[in-house]
Amino acid sequence: MKFSLSTILAAAAAATMFLASAASAADPKYTPETMKAVDECKLLKRDKKEMPAAIEGVKNVTPEDVKKMLDAKQKLVLLDNRPVEEYEKEHLPGAIRLNSDDLLENSKLAADAGLKVDDVIVVYCNGELCWRSPAVASMLKCLGYKNINWFRSGLPGWIKKGYETAEGKK
Repeated sequence: MKFSLSTILAAAAAATMFLASAASAADPKYTPETMKAVDECKLLKRDKKEMPAAIEGVKNVTPEDVKKMLDAKQKLVLLDNRPVEEYEKEHLPGAIRLNSDDLLENSKLAADAGLKVDDVIVVYCNGELCWRSPAVASMLKCLGYKNINWFRSGLPGWIKKGYETAEGKK
C-alpha cells in the first residue's frame, strides 16, 4: 500500500494536534491568559532562558526576605513546586510540596493542600531557569489567591546564602 506525501503529512499533522491537545489536559478553571503565561514559562525553560523578572500581581521575594519571614515566625505557606524526588532530597524547612504539573491538571489541589485565599504564600522551585514556581504563581493568582510571593531564586538562592534546608517527606 502506497501513500502520497500529502497524505503522510496530513496524518502527521493530525497526530501532532491530537498529542498536543491530550498533553494540555489543563484544568478548565484556568483562563487563556493563565495558560499563556504557563506555556511561556515552559518555552523559556525549553530554550534555557531565565524566567521573567516579575509576574504581575505577584510580589517577588529574596532569600533574605523569606529568612526574615521564617525567623519572625510569620504565618505563611511555603510551597515547593518541584517533583517529589527533588523535594524529598532537599527543601526549605517547613515547606509543603505542590507540584506544578499536578496543579495544572487539578486546580482543587491548592485547596486540598489547605491553602486559603488570604494566606501569605511563598512559591519556589529550582531558581531563575525553572518554570514551575512562576507557573504556580500564575495559576494561584487565577484561582483567586491574594498574597502570592515568588521566591525567584528558589532553593539554589537559599543554599547559596548558606541557609539550612530539610530533607524527607512532610
